[in-house]
Amino acid sequence: MKKQQITVRIPATTSNLGPGFDCLGVALQLYNFVTVARAERLEAGTMAQQAARRFFSAAQCEPFAFSCTVAGEVPRSRGLGSSVTVRLGVLHALNALVEHPLKRAQIFGLCAELEGHPDNAAPAEFGGFVVARNNRHQKFPIDPRLRFVLLIPAFEIKTAEARRVLPDEINRLRAVESCGNACLITAALASGHYETLQGALIDHLHQPFRAKFVPFLDRVIAAAEKAGALGGFLSGSGSTIACLTLRSPEKVAAAMLQASGLSGAETRVVAADNDGAHIVIPVLAPDAPLA
Repeated sequence: MKKQQITVRIPATTSNLGPGFDCLGVALQLYNFVTVARAERLEAGTMAQQAARRFFSAAQCEPFAFSCTVAGEVPRSRGLGSSVTVRLGVLHALNALVEHPLKRAQIFGLCAELEGHPDNAAPAEFGGFVVARNNRHQKFPIDPRLRFVLLIPAFEIKTAEARRVLPDEINRLRAVESCGNACLITAALASGHYETLQGALIDHLHQPFRAKFVPFLDRVIAAAEKAGALGGFLSGSGSTIACLTLRSPEKVAAAMLQASGLSGAETRVVAADNDGAHIVIPVLAPDAPLA
């Protein structure tokens, strides 16, 4: 008997981590749930339909009509990977409905292609801290003592718009500094020596140019550091600002919110998600592993 409905839990992600532009990302314990069900007619948004077309082509199976619903806590266009949750959720759900013709690595590759870059797709798929380039990735688990403090403004920033403001050329010395910082971040998160993140989250590749969309970015990070954070960065293309801390996360969150001067913004304190995408079983049983 064919499966009729699948729900997939996909974690939010924070990408770039400052200087790791388009190649560093972390999965967060903040989730969307994507439910795909066989249907008599197609009931899905444009993004879900694009993912479905890519899946049916890659899996070489007959397309079928389906409905798609998304529920959860990941806000749209805030730099937390909301588009990845939809795309990856649809890909995994369809894969499960037709008995798993594709492996996880293949699904990650499809999602990265749909996104145009792998820094969100990789951690959402595999969990933890991920270094990704094209379809290649390296994953490292994150200790729950490292907390991610998120300031989530009430306004959206479209990724396409945030990419348009980036220059074609970067000063060589600033590019070298950003490269060095990205290497320091990778070493710190891979080794678990989180204290060495202090001073390493500074970026010259994209944040200075995107600050026009988030004019309070620098003062929010400065306030967080004064409250005990190791540093902070623009999550993805924004508008969320993420700060990392090993102590007093609620104090850091309060400092960030006050420094922003925003009304309608919210703060969240979360740990990393080390598992990535999971199929949800609608009974009292552990989440199902993915192929």
